[in-house]
Amino acid sequence: MNIKKSIVVRVRLAFLLVCLFACAIVYKVIAIQYLDGEKWKSISKERRIFYKPVHATRGNIFSDNGSILATSLPFYRVAFDPTVAKAEVFNNGVDSLAMLLAQFYGDRSEDYYRRKIKNARHAGRRYIRLNSRQINYQDKKLMAKWPVFRDGKNKGGVIFEKVEKRFKPFGLLADRTIGFINEDKNGAGLEFSFNGDLTGADGEALFERIAGGSKPIYDGTEVKPQHGYDIKTTLDINLQDVAENALYKALERTNAEYGCVILMEVKTGEIKAIANLGKTTGGYIEDYNYAVGNQGRTEPGSTFKLASMMALFEHAPEVKLTDTIDTGDGRYRIKNTVMTDAKINGYGKLTVQQVFEKSSNVGVAKLMEAHFSNDQQAYIDYLNKFGLNSTLGFQMEGEARPYMKDPRDKNWYGTTLTSMSIGYELKLSPLQTLAFYNAVANNGVKIQPIIVKEIRKADEVLHSYSTRVLDDQICSEATLKKLRMMLEGVVANGTAKNVLSADYKIAGKTGTARKVKNGRYVKEYSTSFAGYFPADNPKYSCIVIIDSPRGVNVYGGDVAAPVFKELADKAYARDLAMHKPMHERVVPNRESIPQVEAGSFDDLRTICNTIGVSTRNGNLDDEWVKVVPLRRSLGFEATPVMKNTVPDVQGMTLRDALYILGNQHLKVKVSGAGKRVKEQSLEPGTEINEEKTITITLS
Repeated sequence: MNIKKSIVVRVRLAFLLVCLFACAIVYKVIAIQYLDGEKWKSISKERRIFYKPVHATRGNIFSDNGSILATSLPFYRVAFDPTVAKAEVFNNGVDSLAMLLAQFYGDRSEDYYRRKIKNARHAGRRYIRLNSRQINYQDKKLMAKWPVFRDGKNKGGVIFEKVEKRFKPFGLLADRTIGFINEDKNGAGLEFSFNGDLTGADGEALFERIAGGSKPIYDGTEVKPQHGYDIKTTLDINLQDVAENALYKALERTNAEYGCVILMEVKTGEIKAIANLGKTTGGYIEDYNYAVGNQGRTEPGSTFKLASMMALFEHAPEVKLTDTIDTGDGRYRIKNTVMTDAKINGYGKLTVQQVFEKSSNVGVAKLMEAHFSNDQQAYIDYLNKFGLNSTLGFQMEGEARPYMKDPRDKNWYGTTLTSMSIGYELKLSPLQTLAFYNAVANNGVKIQPIIVKEIRKADEVLHSYSTRVLDDQICSEATLKKLRMMLEGVVANGTAKNVLSADYKIAGKTGTARKVKNGRYVKEYSTSFAGYFPADNPKYSCIVIIDSPRGVNVYGGDVAAPVFKELADKAYARDLAMHKPMHERVVPNRESIPQVEAGSFDDLRTICNTIGVSTRNGNLDDEWVKVVPLRRSLGFEATPVMKNTVPDVQGMTLRDALYILGNQHLKVKVSGAGKRVKEQSLEPGTEINEEKTITITLS
C-alpha cells in the first residue's frame, strides 16, 4: 500500500513540474512579444538592415588618338522578388516567364523555373537569384520586356544587379602595358600604377537581408559613387600593332625566350609603342614588362659602348675619329682573362670610328685602358653624370634600378674597367638604355620618358603630364657630333648594314651580350639594337631586345636590328612630315648610274647611297670589290687581296691601285693618261716569290 501511494505522489509531482515549466514558457513568450517587443524588434531591424558599398565605375584608358584601350562594361545578374507582383499579373505571366528563362539560359527546364518561382512566392521569400550567369546590357533590355518583369522592380519584382567587367577592345594588344588589378589591389601596368585615379570613390546604399541574399532599399539615404577618372596614354595603336607583330615574328623565327620593343618620340619622350612578349607552351604572350621591370634588366653588351665613347670624348676631347688603334689578331689579354673580337683573326689596325662601327671589344678596351687606367673612378663619375646609375622616375610601377659598380667596391677587379666599357658587369633596363640614346638624338637633352599624358573627367583635363628634363646637356657639342657620326657609321659601314635605307638615315648600335647562368658566362646571348631615325633630323628613338635567340646568326645585327627596321619603315611611311620633298630625291635610272668599275667597297657604297643609286649585295665583308651594273642598280662582287699574290686592280682609280700594289711590295710603273686602270702587265693571281715590277695602263 505504501509503494502504491509513493508512486502516485511521484506522478503528481512530475505533472506539477511539467505544468510549471509550461507556464514559464508561456510567460517568456508573452514577455518577449509584448514586454520586450520593441527592444527585440530594434535589434532585429539593425541586423537585417545594413549599408553596403556601391562600387564606382572604373575610368577608361585611352590611346593617344582617343581609342579605348580598356573600359568597364556593365553586366547583370538577374534576381527576383516573387512576392511583389499582384496575383493576376503573376498567375497570367509565370508560365511564359518560366518558358523564356529556360530558353534563354538553356541550363534548366521550363518546369524547373516555374516551380522555383512559385515555391518562393508561396513561402514568402522576397529574393531569389534566377541564374548565376551574367548578362549584358542588351540582354537586360530584352528581359525587361518579358511577362511580370515588364512591370519593373516595384510592381514586377525583377532585380538587375549590376556587375562591371573590364574589357579591352583591342584584345591582347599592349596587354601587359595596360595591365590589371585584382581583388587584393595587387596588379601591374597602367591599371595598377594609376589605380587611385581610375578607381574613383565608392558610394553606399541601404540593403535588407532576406532569404537567399540581400535586397537594396532605396529610401533616399544612399550615397552615389563618384566614378573613376580616365587616363589618356601616349600609345599609338597602329605603331603598337606593328611593334608587336614584328617582335612576334622575330621571336618565332629565332625560338627566343623573350623580347621587347620601345618606340619613343625624341623631343617629347612620349612612348608610342611598347611591346613585351615571353615564351610559353602555346607561343608568345605579354607575360611581363621586360622593357621596364627587373626581369628585363640585363648586361646590355655593345649598346653600352656608346656611353663609354661619350666618357672617352668628354675626358679626352683631343681623341679624333680618325685616330688609329691596333686591335691585332682580335685577342687581348687583360690580367688573367683574354678579351676577343667577333671576327676570327681580328681586324688589325682600325680608326676610332671603325672600332665603334665594327664593335671591336679589343679596340674599346684599349681606348679605355689608355685614358682611364690611372683614374678608373673618373670613368664611373662620367657614367653617373650621364644618369646611368639612377632610375628615370617612370610613371609605371616596377621600374628596375640600374646596377653599376664602383672602384671602391670589393667586387671591383682588375678587369672591371674594360668589362664595363663593353657592357658587362653592370645592368640596365631597356628603357634606361633607350633614354640615354634618346639624349644623343635630342642634341644632348636627356628627358624623362612618359606614357600617360592626361588625367581626365569626361572632356575636362584634370592633370596633364609634359616633358621633364633630366639633364639639359648630357655632354659637349663636340662629343655629340662624334657620337652621331659613329652611330650613323654603324648602319652605313658596320654591324648593322642590313638595315640601311635608301629613303632615310638610321643611326644606331648593335649589341650581343653573353648571358650568365650559375655564375658563369654561357653561349647564350641577349641581342639588341638601339638607335634613332631619321638620323639627320631625329623624330623617333627605338630599342629592340631579343633574349636567347637560337640558330646560326645570333648577333644583334641579325636578330634585333631587322625588327627595328620594320617598325622604323612603318613609322616613316605614315609620317609625311619626315619625308623629303620629291625634287630633292634622286630617282635612279640607267643614265644616272655612275661609271664606276672597281674600288673600295665602303667608298663605293657611300657614294651610291649619297646620290640615291640602289645597290645589291651590300653586306660584303671584303674591302675591295668590282662593280656589276644591273638594270636599275649596281651590284658588288668581292675582289680578294691575298698575301704574296698579284691583285686585280683593273677598273680601279690610280690612287686605289697604287695603295693595293704597294702593300703587296710590287714596284709600279704607270703608262698612259686617265683616271682608271685599263690593263695590268701581271696576271691577277700570279704568285709573288721575288721582287717584281708591274706596269699599269690608264685610260
